[in-house]
Amino acid sequence: METILDLPIENKIFYAVLVFSWTVYLWEAYLAYRQRRTYRSTMHVPQELGKIMDTDTFEKSRLYQLDKSNFSFWSGLYSETEGTIFQSLSFLMLATLFSAFTGLPWSIYNTFVIEEKHGFNQQTLGFFLKDAVKKFIVTQCILLPVTSLLLYIIKIGGDFFFIYAWLFTLGVSLVLVTIYADYIAPLFDKFTPLPEGELKEEIESMSKSINFPLTKVYVVEGSKRSSHSNAYFYGFFKNKRIVLFDTLMEDYSPLNKDGEPENVPAEETDTPTEAKAKPKNKKQGCNNPEVLAVLGHELGHWKLGHTVKNIVISQMNSFLCFFLFAVLIGQKELFIAFGFYDSQPTLIGLMIIFQFIFSPYNEVLSFCLTVLSRRFEFQADAFARGMGRASELYSALIKLNKDNLGFPVADWLFSMWHYSHPPLLERLRALGGTKQD
Repeated sequence: METILDLPIENKIFYAVLVFSWTVYLWEAYLAYRQRRTYRSTMHVPQELGKIMDTDTFEKSRLYQLDKSNFSFWSGLYSETEGTIFQSLSFLMLATLFSAFTGLPWSIYNTFVIEEKHGFNQQTLGFFLKDAVKKFIVTQCILLPVTSLLLYIIKIGGDFFFIYAWLFTLGVSLVLVTIYADYIAPLFDKFTPLPEGELKEEIESMSKSINFPLTKVYVVEGSKRSSHSNAYFYGFFKNKRIVLFDTLMEDYSPLNKDGEPENVPAEETDTPTEAKAKPKNKKQGCNNPEVLAVLGHELGHWKLGHTVKNIVISQMNSFLCFFLFAVLIGQKELFIAFGFYDSQPTLIGLMIIFQFIFSPYNEVLSFCLTVLSRRFEFQADAFARGMGRASELYSALIKLNKDNLGFPVADWLFSMWHYSHPPLLERLRALGGTKQD
């Protein structure tokens, strides 16, 4: 009786890829089950959480995370079945178009059902579709020329093509990082300079205190898409820029116009001598000291070299992958395993090796990078604490968690495997348990 060991090498490759793919899928399904069980089993605010989160907010965040978890599980099934193998470079655009159309219903459901249900979505359907078309066009304008040049370099590069291919991708990534904020991002969002005032002065002062080469501070109009908030910096060498989402700042966010207290005229109340204030919703975002604490965390990533370390790790991984690709591309059994008996197209080789053969390595690498990212987050929090902003960062983390309906309780295994940022409670404990009102 013929066993797996007796099969041709191309069949062994195919079955190994198939078994590993199902193993990863079942592992992810198990993690998703554990996390959903955590959401469902936590029906009340634990004692420790009661200090930072009221029962109503806790329940809203639990329901939101349940919806997101279920959505991720089912859309994950879609991703697992999507494995289009490109036949030629000319088919690349058709394949990405097919992917965009088949993924559109999931994106619409996520935006206009889940995000809308929980009060995050700020988009109209027309704005959403226009955005999707722009993203597709911009992606094609970058993807097709870059892929064409990469295939050409591999073809003419000789025995050391992997070095030239790596240098090319390095150059492309640096160019994209350089031009993204100035030329690509403005196609989708409006960036305006932060107005002169106390906040801008304090940001500049804080940057100067750690020798951060700040040149400009921008506010991005994130509120026209979503009420989620964020902040980041970008730029090389002496040209650093900070970007703040308008939803991050309580005094700047347009969404807070509906959250201002509503003053009822005295003549309309039961007590003519008093004017009753009826607050609608609590303000979203952080006050200025808290915004500075958040930026202190972000600047900590720069000061501690996290950005450079991530770039170095990424490029080392890229070089290793291209080197292994050069070793494996000549193995015709890899092509035969996936049905290419008479030809060995370079693009097919890239897809097979990077998507399937490297799958085990990619899973291990992803986990290691997640662990490293969590370590970096703790270090950046400690840096902000060292700047004397522990109390403000503590309260900012709580506010941002509430604004984004983050769930502070996570299954430890799911969190360890997937969360690049530590759960809220872990970060608060690491800050030293600073007491807040």
